[in-house]
Amino acid sequence: MQKITTFLTFDGRAEEAMKFYVSAFKNAKVVSEMRNGSAFFGGIFEIEGQKFHVLNGGPSFSFAQGISLFVSAETQEEIDELYGKLSEGGEKQPCGWLKDQFGVSWQVVPPILGKLLGDPDREKANRAMQAMLKMQKINIAELQEAYDGEEVAA
Repeated sequence: MQKITTFLTFDGRAEEAMKFYVSAFKNAKVVSEMRNGSAFFGGIFEIEGQKFHVLNGGPSFSFAQGISLFVSAETQEEIDELYGKLSEGGEKQPCGWLKDQFGVSWQVVPPILGKLLGDPDREKANRAMQAMLKMQKINIAELQEAYDGEEVAA
């Protein structure tokens, strides 16, 4: 059993959010739904083996950007797909961040970003950082070019 599980409480849109998230990821499924008659009030879904709970909690519940769901995307194709799907109807933000249509914050980031930014050669790392700060959706090739000291196309 998963020791810690993300629990997302929505103002009446939990079922819609759960279905949206399951549709955005290839390895995702609805695990269970809780209903009172025909009314959905909660459920569990899974993405890449990670379980999430959703609940309709009412208007006093909202999301803050101080917590986000971090998605490790290995390829540019995966970044493009997930950033596009998750930001649909929401808000694209800098440095791989986005806010989805339900107000949940996400980061869609390639593992290489941490490697480049953490390089002991601070000049290379800083070039990668400066390139990232100009991006909304992360572009792996542009990060690598900046890191390598190549001229990045604007």
